[in-house]
This record gives sequence, structure tokens and C-alpha cells, in this order.
Amino acid sequence: MKRQGGFDIAVVIFLLALACLALAVPVAIMAPIWLAAPALLVVMALILILLFRRRLRATIYNNLCGVTFQGSKLQATLAELPLPVLLVSGKSILWYNALFKEKLLDGADAVLGSTDRVLPGLDLSVCTRPHGQDLTACGIRFTAYASPAKGERGASIVYLVDDTFYKDTLDEYAASRPVYLFIEIDSYDELFNDMKDSEQAHELETINRLLEAYIDRTTGFLRRVSNSRFIAVVEERDVQWMIQEKFSILDQVRALHQSGMLTLSIGVGHGGKTLHECQEMARESIEIALGRGGDQAAVKTADGFEFYGGISHGVEKRSHVRCRILANALADLIRNSDSVIIMGHRQSDLDAIGSAIGVLRICKMCDVPAVIAVHTDTTLAGPLIETFLQAGESHNFIEPDETLDLITPQTLLIVVDTYQKNLLESQQIYEKCQRVVVIDHHRMAVGHIDNAQLLYHEPYASSTSELVCEMLQFMPTEGNITPLEAQALLAGIMLDTQSFALHVGVRTFEAAAWLRSRGAQTTETKVLFNISKEEYEARAAIVESAYIYKGCAIAVSDELDPGMAVVLPMAANDLLTITGVDAGFVAVVKNGGVNISARSMGALNVQVILEPLGGGGHLTMAGAQLKNCTKEEAERRIKEQIDAYRAAQSANRTPIRKQRKPELPDKRR
Repeated sequence: MKRQGGFDIAVVIFLLALACLALAVPVAIMAPIWLAAPALLVVMALILILLFRRRLRATIYNNLCGVTFQGSKLQATLAELPLPVLLVSGKSILWYNALFKEKLLDGADAVLGSTDRVLPGLDLSVCTRPHGQDLTACGIRFTAYASPAKGERGASIVYLVDDTFYKDTLDEYAASRPVYLFIEIDSYDELFNDMKDSEQAHELETINRLLEAYIDRTTGFLRRVSNSRFIAVVEERDVQWMIQEKFSILDQVRALHQSGMLTLSIGVGHGGKTLHECQEMARESIEIALGRGGDQAAVKTADGFEFYGGISHGVEKRSHVRCRILANALADLIRNSDSVIIMGHRQSDLDAIGSAIGVLRICKMCDVPAVIAVHTDTTLAGPLIETFLQAGESHNFIEPDETLDLITPQTLLIVVDTYQKNLLESQQIYEKCQRVVVIDHHRMAVGHIDNAQLLYHEPYASSTSELVCEMLQFMPTEGNITPLEAQALLAGIMLDTQSFALHVGVRTFEAAAWLRSRGAQTTETKVLFNISKEEYEARAAIVESAYIYKGCAIAVSDELDPGMAVVLPMAANDLLTITGVDAGFVAVVKNGGVNISARSMGALNVQVILEPLGGGGHLTMAGAQLKNCTKEEAERRIKEQIDAYRAAQSANRTPIRKQRKPELPDKRR
């Protein structure tokens, strides 16, 4: 159908009548007889219009309802197609068949009506694609396909395929896919060993009731597989409301005791092709949830991990059994190696270098050659390394690039004070070494080293130096740690605890006491923290520029002079001394990006705050590096994460119950 010049027939008639009226008025006044000839012409014009309209209708009918394929006697009509069809031009409906009128218009008329009213969301550019467009109208789910109408400029024929049944079946299939959950009581042995049997039974019964009530809301089931671990199999639809509620069972269990020491960890695996694959995903999720300190749910899908919760401190473990077993296993791995490379994280600090020196002593006791790979020009532990160089220990330190030619299939790489691949001192060393050991205390996150033959990861520990110190205590006393090495380990502990002020447990003081008995001098250790006058002035300037935002101190600075990287964490620590500050954030421009250092007194989990920015660390100590970012952008993103964390804190804050429950004993007293 061709619309002449784009005008509708009614518009043409209206314009013609208006022109005739304009001519007839003056003629009727001056000489009425002259109206005979124009009147005859008008009648002839109306007859021609009616004939043209009839011909137009016949053309539409032939084009839409009587198309004969060339070379065939078969006749196909759009009007008789067993599916709704319509002809549209732009946003207007030009024609539709009877089935469209029956299903979508309920017998009403919509010619020249708007497609948005009848088919909301119709997009012809999407409909022309091979898979069409999904549409829902009048409670029916369609797939819409479109093709240009032959001979009609700007018009398209739209075919609607009613596939409600198949789409509903597909949705039900997706919603009923199995999901595997591991649920574990955090630090079960440490919390329940000192209880009476009746107290244990009461606590476990309470937890069982909460879990059973939680899983009863689903279509799945719950089974207890050990004293501290449960498994649950539910459907995908159930996990969706769990995620929307941010796994409220975590808050319910935490609210059982005011101390907050009784917590759960949950690992979720969904989206796998088989139930076994979902189980493996749930196992990885529970491991990373426990590695991050527990009291949280980790959900693994094909796209990665998502975390919910994680607002509690880790519970300190008092038993040294696991440490003894791992110390013996590490010694065996070292003895079965022809060489050992010890490596920390980029811009290594006193904890990374101190723990590396402790591991180096274990290698010497096993009589296996070992070196510490470190970039001496970027390390933050320069004074400590200089002390060892002056003591004639320069052969123990080597630039990472110089170790690549020394690596053999039997070389053992020991990574300390980090678990993330992207934070290693040298990615090349890690990729070339086939045998890897990891010793770390930071909370685990996505991107961790997953091929370690031995993993000693304890997020409750104050520092990696504390973990290495405990391992040294299970080594033979002959040839054990020297006073200078003990001083290095003590410096690592003091750095991460801010001189025994934060994240300190009983085992931290036990390790410090053992180091002191081995000759570590606190006064000489304190000297390692001294800085120059220029660094002190830069540190003071950063602190002076800070402002308070929702209980957090934020300081932003331009790029510092080379060699002043140590100022960044020191300034963050200083911000915590301000009254009313729960956490300190220092952002400094560096190499076209921004480095962020965060410290907390424990009220805020700075690791959770910086994780969305690509950072990581610990509950009270974290950092991040933003590439291709300005300081204004970094400041805005820090505020956004603080806002999100504060909102989550408010949403998860559970009021203390009026009915008092028996409290668990505090293991750290």
C-alpha cells in the first residue's frame, strides 16, 4: 500500500473540501450560477477518490491476503496464518489479521494505533535478528520476528509466535536447578571443647533449629555430616531469596550470643552443569569463606565469587597441633628440593621480609641453599635489609630477575605474607616454579594462589612473622634462630599489630616472648621504624589534610617524592589516633594511578571496603592500587564504598535479645 506523498486519504479529502469552500464563498456572493461547473468537478473528484480507495483496498488485500508465489499455484495469505501478524510503520499499526485482533485486542480496533500501547517494548531492530525479540502482552509470552514489507517504504511485517509454554518450562527448569551448600560452625573445637556435654547439646540444638527453620523455607533438605559441618541441597529459586536477604541466617546465629563469637560460614555452588560440579564449587566457596575469617557466605558461580557478611573478627585458635604438622611438612618439602626461593609481595614491608628471614633460617637448618627475592629499590623494609647487609648477610638477598636462570624443576618457591598472584614480588618466578608453598595471614579473596603444595593460612594470626615464629619453635634447637633474625621477626609482628595495639591474641604475645628469649632487642627493633625528617614532614602534611567522613578519616595527597612509600601506611595509622575515627584512608597519586592504604581499629572491615576497588588485606589493615585514576576519582570511590559498608552495617545490625542466653567462654581471656 502506497500512501500518496505520505498523506492519509482522509487528509486529502479534508484539504480538497477546504479548497472548494474557499472558492465557493466569493463565487456564491457574486454569481451563484457559476457554481454549477465547480460543483460538477467536485462530484467527479469524489467519485475518483472513492474508486481510488476501492482500488487501494484491493491492493492491500492482494498484498496481504492473497499473495501467490511465483511459479506456483499455492496461495499463502497473511490473514490466514495460524499466528498473530501485523503491519507496522514506525510506531503506527497499519493492519493486522483476525488472530492478532482476537488474542491481543479482545475484539477492539487498533488500526493507526500506537504499537507501544498494544505491544510495549516492541523494537523492530531487535525483531529482525535471527532469535527475534521476547515480548509479553495480555499475559501471553511471544517471540516477535520482523521483516520489511515489500513495496512499502518504512513498513515491516511482524510475526508473533506464542511460545508461553516453552518459556515457562525453561524458567521452571532454571529455577529448579540444584544448588549445593556447605554450612560450617566457625572454630567449633575452640568454642565447644571447654563446655559441658549438656551445654554443647543445648548450643547445637539451638543452631540445628535455626538451620532447619531456614532450610524448611526451601524445597530442599539439610543433613549434618560432622560435628561442625552441614550440607544442604536446595533449588536455584531458593538461593535467590537467600541472596536477596544476604543470608540472614548469619545474623540469626551471631545474635545467639552478645560476644558474637558463635558464627557460621556458608559455601554455595550453583550454576554448574551437574550436581557434582555444584558440590565442587561449594567446596571451593566454603574454603575461601573460612580463609577470609568466617562469619560469611561465599557464593561461587561461573562468573566468580560473591561475598555476604564477614563483619566479625576471626576466633583465635589455641592449639599448636596444626602448626607442628605443617612445620614438619614444610621441612620435608625443603629437604626434597635442590634450592629454595623465598618471596613476598610487591613493596615488601617488615612483615614480609621478617617472615622471609625466618623461613630462610628453616632452610639453613635443613641444609638446603635458599635466597630471598626482593626488589631492594622499592621495598619498605630498607632499614632491616641494610642491617643484614652490614652484618655480612648480603648473599641471602637477590634481585628477582637474577633468580630466573637458577630455577629448576626441583626448586621450591615459598611465598610469604600474600596469597594473591597479582601482588607477588615477581610473577615470572611464580610461573616458572612448579612447586609452591604459601604462608599468609591475610583474609583470602578471589585470585589467590590455588596450586600450592602446602598452604599455611591463618587469618586469626596477627602477622605472617607470628606464624613463622611458631613453626621455628618446632624445629631443632641446634642452629635455631639468631638474635638478628629474632629481631627481624619481632619487627614484622610489631608492624602488623601497631606495636601490639591491634589484632593481638595470646599466641602473639607467646611468639614475642619466645623471640625476646632468643635475643630480640625491643629498642633496636624500634629503630627500624624510624624515618627521615622529610618523610616525617610529608606524613604530617597528609594527616593535616585529612577530614572526617561518616566516622572515617580520609586524606588525599599528590605524588610523593621517590623513596617515601613508607609514609603512606604510617599516615593511615596516625589517622586512627583521632577521636571518633573508626578507620583511616590515605590515597596518594603514583605513576598515573592512586595507591590507597587503609587502617581500622576493628569497628570497620577495611578489607571488605577496598575489595570492590581491587584491593585486599585484613580486617584492620588493607590496601589497593587504582590504575589510570585521578585523586578526585579515587576519593569519590572511597566514599562510595564507605557509604555501601555503612548501609550494610545498618541493615545487618541485629538488636540484642531480651532473653539472656548462656555465653560461650572467651578463649582469649
